[in-house]
Amino acid sequence: GRVGLEKEKALPEGPLLSLCLPAGAAPAGSQDAPSVRLWSDYLNVPLHPKSLYVIRQYLHDGDCGCLEAFGQGESLLQDPACVEELEDRLHFYVEECDYLQGFQVLCDLHNGFSGVGAKVTELLHDEYSRKGILTWGLTPALSAVGDPQKSFCRLMNTALGIAHLSRHSSLFCPLSLSGSLGLKPEPPVTFPYINYNASLNYHSSAILAAALDTLTAPYRLCSSQASMLHFADSLTFSGRKVVAAWAALPFPALSGSSLPDVLSAHQDLPWKLLSSWKEQKVSSCFAQSVVLRGMCQEKATSCPGQPRSPLHSCESPGQVLQHHLHSQFPGAFSTCQMLQQPCHTQPPFPQFFSPLLTELQLGACDSCGGSLTPAGVQSMPVLAALQSCPGLHSLLSGLCRELRPRRWGGSCAAGLEQDDFQEALEELRTLAQCYETGCGAAGSEEEGDSD
Repeated sequence: GRVGLEKEKALPEGPLLSLCLPAGAAPAGSQDAPSVRLWSDYLNVPLHPKSLYVIRQYLHDGDCGCLEAFGQGESLLQDPACVEELEDRLHFYVEECDYLQGFQVLCDLHNGFSGVGAKVTELLHDEYSRKGILTWGLTPALSAVGDPQKSFCRLMNTALGIAHLSRHSSLFCPLSLSGSLGLKPEPPVTFPYINYNASLNYHSSAILAAALDTLTAPYRLCSSQASMLHFADSLTFSGRKVVAAWAALPFPALSGSSLPDVLSAHQDLPWKLLSSWKEQKVSSCFAQSVVLRGMCQEKATSCPGQPRSPLHSCESPGQVLQHHLHSQFPGAFSTCQMLQQPCHTQPPFPQFFSPLLTELQLGACDSCGGSLTPAGVQSMPVLAALQSCPGLHSLLSGLCRELRPRRWGGSCAAGLEQDDFQEALEELRTLAQCYETGCGAAGSEEEGDSD
């Protein structure tokens, strides 16, 4: 997911420190998509020996010996030897930084790595409390069905992970193509111009990487006015530490169309939710950060003659996007950024684009936008946003409702005290209340009376 922002002069990217499990050898020879199993199979960046810390106590896959429960992951980092090793690697890289903005933590939510991530963010918060800690909770696009125990374990890990990661992070965002984080599976997210295989992590991770690369641009550019911590603070006021991600991949910019033309053609913004709850029409939010990249600047406001709409009368692309956001989300604190550089999709980015995606849909031009060659789609425009919105109340309160009547115990509770579990549930309830609006608050009271 290292897609460079060359023309916008991105700040040097920080080093990678990854905690992982041992696994079998990567497939040799074939580069076909079905053979890709592990994140390292397509890793083109040479890693420093201190970039990886392999957890030897558990296996990557199999029927036994897996890191399955939150408590197991949490207990790993209660081992003084493990903590010392991790701190040594962390300090090695921190001391090399000219200017440390903060940390980005990408962590599985559905398995024992939610516990590992909880302890890692706690360590970072204790030692670097004045730095930004932006955490992204990841889950597979598809969940295993048919085993109630495994489904409950996944739910429990997810809820505990969100509670603990939110507690120690400046900002937390669940990031997934799954339609639901709860027990009831929902179809994965679909995109009009992408035909991806939801069972392949290779495909789903490419989509999420493109979205993440765009979402994080506001604090990764040399021209950025705000640090990671200020960026997080602008979205998480009033205790709303959890935000939702949205993305249009690719942004449907027709060739020759201006940005006002594209936005006027859609009643709602043409993005998809990447934070795993039943998507509804979002007509309000508390705060949002929106990034549009790859839209040709010279075409963004072109409108010869009389302006056809208020959007067409705006003087700059940034004004067009800002005006549209204010009309769609009145009263919200909205920031937006326009980047000329598109999202690059050359190999090893998968070529899973729909035949409907032609050069017309890409809005291609010589200097920017998308480009389609005989070798496939080389780049695409992307619209992405982080939102603090009322819909997060249904996500967080839904996890609490599903866990509340469940019986305590079993392998899912390994290494975890029941009091700690109840405390985490209470944190989730309190967090959910931060997203209530007038109608949502009334609904919650009725729901509480009926329990």
